[in-house]
Amino acid sequence: MSELKRVRETVDYIRKRSSFKPRVGITLGSGLAAFGSSIDVECEISFNDLPHFPPPTVDGHPGKLLLGNLGDSPVAVLQGRVHYYEGHSPEDVVLPTRVLADLGIESLVLTNAAGGLSPKMKPGDFMVLTDHINLMGYNPLRGKNVDEWGPRFPDMSEIYDRELRAKLIAILNKMGVSFHEGVYCGVSGPTYETPAEVRYLGQIGGGAVGMSTVPEALVARHMGVKVLGVSCITNLAAGLSPTLLTHEEVKETAKMVEAQFSQFLRSFVEEL
Repeated sequence: MSELKRVRETVDYIRKRSSFKPRVGITLGSGLAAFGSSIDVECEISFNDLPHFPPPTVDGHPGKLLLGNLGDSPVAVLQGRVHYYEGHSPEDVVLPTRVLADLGIESLVLTNAAGGLSPKMKPGDFMVLTDHINLMGYNPLRGKNVDEWGPRFPDMSEIYDRELRAKLIAILNKMGVSFHEGVYCGVSGPTYETPAEVRYLGQIGGGAVGMSTVPEALVARHMGVKVLGVSCITNLAAGLSPTLLTHEEVKETAKMVEAQFSQFLRSFVEEL
């Protein structure tokens, strides 16, 4: 079955459940799913019930689509995501993003938990993505292009929208949130990076490293959706941290900042 047909069947299923029309999409990364409680939900659908949706297998990703309002803004929230390292195909990884775009969102906020590549960072900081480096070994746009989604060779010179970044940065400064701006390095995982890899990522201009976001940003821009990326720095990468890296640490740090994260993200979406 073609990727276009799978997306359209999923969208048709959602529209039979709800006539809600979202304008902003939000993908919640590891440990950040609690933001979903901020939404005035009109319709909630488990990934397990959505045709063609791959269910997440990683702890910290509940796997729900929430349709509802955040203030006056109609939103579609992916409470969790799937990753390439779980064994999914590139097409499966980006299918939820394609579905949000086909539902009519104009802007997409991609959040993630990431390892900081600078000793100036500390767990609990945030990083606003200015760009990314795709080191995942694949591009989800490979294969036959769907012309009604976007061009064969989409421009990526400003993959993370300048105006959306400026709006968020103004809010972060106003709230006194500790944040950085930087380049996200997307790797396939599931292993954390070696100290040598971390040094390399820093040398090529990376600010943080993680195992998501890049594929979703690529297909969103391909479909004409504006993208904002935000990393929660849940740990310092290998060689910069004195302790071993664990997923428990990632979840604990995300939980520590979830109230602050929810507050600034809500303020941002309400201003769109």
